[in-house]
Amino acid sequence: MFLTSLLASYNDYFKDENGKHYDYPDVWTAFAKDSLGSVFLWVALALALILLCVGLLVKRKKPESFKGYLSAAVSLSIGFCATVIVAMLALEFYDMAESGAVFDMVLYPSVVLAGVIVIGAAAGYVATLFSKKAFKITLITALSAAGAALLALLVCLGVYLSSGSAEENNGATITLTENAVLYVSAAALIGLLLFFALFFGRKDKKGFDSKAVSYAAVCIAMSFALSYLKLFRMPQGGSVTAASLLPLMIYAYMFGPKKGIFAGFVYGLLQAVQDPWLIHPAQFLLDYPLAFAGAGAAGLFGSMKKLDKLPQVQFALGAVVASAIRFAAHVLSGVFAFSEYSTLDNVWAYSLGYNSFVFIDIAIVIVAGVLVLSSRSVAAQARKFRPKEEQPQAEETAAE
Repeated sequence: MFLTSLLASYNDYFKDENGKHYDYPDVWTAFAKDSLGSVFLWVALALALILLCVGLLVKRKKPESFKGYLSAAVSLSIGFCATVIVAMLALEFYDMAESGAVFDMVLYPSVVLAGVIVIGAAAGYVATLFSKKAFKITLITALSAAGAALLALLVCLGVYLSSGSAEENNGATITLTENAVLYVSAAALIGLLLFFALFFGRKDKKGFDSKAVSYAAVCIAMSFALSYLKLFRMPQGGSVTAASLLPLMIYAYMFGPKKGIFAGFVYGLLQAVQDPWLIHPAQFLLDYPLAFAGAGAAGLFGSMKKLDKLPQVQFALGAVVASAIRFAAHVLSGVFAFSEYSTLDNVWAYSLGYNSFVFIDIAIVIVAGVLVLSSRSVAAQARKFRPKEEQPQAEETAAE
């Protein structure tokens, strides 16, 4: 019965209102991605509910065992995330290779980069369980491999975008004026993010130590996995997800905007691998690394002393700024790179309306983040990672 229903659903999956199939080269991979994504979504919700119930029980009955429970919960979550990433990326890359949606010179370095990041994050987390020396060796190896893969990807991406094939493949034509505005917009957003990182993160004199790197890797991987759990998908890229930016924004709140913006930038590169709508170099920057680097703004108000007893408000304010940055990046890209896709005469109105999904996505993150930080123990733990001069009331909050 279930198999019959599944086959019928597959048969109707890509039919238009006239009953004809869309011209899609690999219907089964698209169907598999959406179906598997739905399965993973329900599994994630069930897993979260089970972990929450068990966590409350352990904390109430055996408080001394709560730290062990947290370690087990993190390990289980990482295992689930790795499963999601490997399964969905395998389908994604197969789909792209078969349909020719992405130039081969971009596809293969993307596969290598994604593989290195996933394996490196898992290996780094395991290495922290042994010794600092093991973690350091793993970190250097993983970063070297990821750096080489990223450099190869960026070179190939530059060749692809500058060749003009990207515009032709996507049915877009970018004028000289639009070209200039795209570059100016990307440069302005880079300047804003640098200002946030340097001004609001000026007290953060510490570099990326072992904890900062390992937490960044885990949070990026978790956000990347959650980004596959889509509540609904937009036709020209973009989607509302199951709070996919929550781990990344919690990381920014814990470690500050400087490290948060960098982690968001890396996550944005992974998003370009996952859902590549590539037309123009500046459009690539706006829609991917810069838009998601804005998630680091979630840490802007983490050191505001007046709100130190209200971590939920600190996080929510930062998340609002993050959503504004992401929205601005997508709107500018939509107006000056995707104007051909507009269904309205006013391309600004179309881009503003189309990209409003960002606020729904961030609203889900804010609700989830406020719930997480409503736990005093979690909020106190998050404050421990701030630079020393930025945690004036950490002990007081922990004592409460």
